[in-house]
Amino acid sequence: HLGFRRQATGTVVVGNYYPELRVVETELEVDGGWRGHEAGQFAFVTTDWKEGAHPFTIATAWDPAKRRIGFIAKELGDHTSGLRGHFAPGRRVRVEGPYGRFAFDDGKARQIWVGAGIGITPFVAKMRERAGRPEDTRVDLFHVTTDVSEVALAKMRADAQAAGVRLHLSVSGQGPRFDGAGLREAAPDWKDASVWYCGPNGLAAALKRDLVGAGLHRDDFHQELFQMR
Repeated sequence: HLGFRRQATGTVVVGNYYPELRVVETELEVDGGWRGHEAGQFAFVTTDWKEGAHPFTIATAWDPAKRRIGFIAKELGDHTSGLRGHFAPGRRVRVEGPYGRFAFDDGKARQIWVGAGIGITPFVAKMRERAGRPEDTRVDLFHVTTDVSEVALAKMRADAQAAGVRLHLSVSGQGPRFDGAGLREAAPDWKDASVWYCGPNGLAAALKRDLVGAGLHRDDFHQELFQMR
């Protein structure tokens, strides 16, 4: 457990924009104030001192040799609509954290992950962590999305392959609608697994209701309550 809370200064070194998703992917190079993080945690980032800090889920595994921390953020409100400018390469920012305990450490040999929309972020981080530190846990990842970027999807497939994760893609309007029954059919051993979910609360409630009603232990359903902005 990383219990410390520290502030660090960082410089934006990578900035990618996926117009189909209205998503910005960025990486910062941080100074010694950042002591590391675990996949599934988040940080408060200040890019404009007038606007203050905003929370973002971390999308990268920690490598002390490279000292990089990355985020994947969707343009939603007033602040996030200007993310491309806020995270332009060379921009200096302040980072505080890490926070959160959505850390996948339940000891289960079988896990099922569900990342809906921008809720895919903690799972991207965990896949990148697994690629560097292989784990025996068998994982199926369901990514539920409305829009698709072929560039971003290619990166996700590469991350999944490197991490030994079985990836399932569910796109709105293409094929059956994602639900608990579909998950149970795609992962027949689901009763042996823990389920980790990040995304809209409505889908979380429906999925949990279905799985628990069909026999999943209630404590084996983990939801990230933090909503990234």
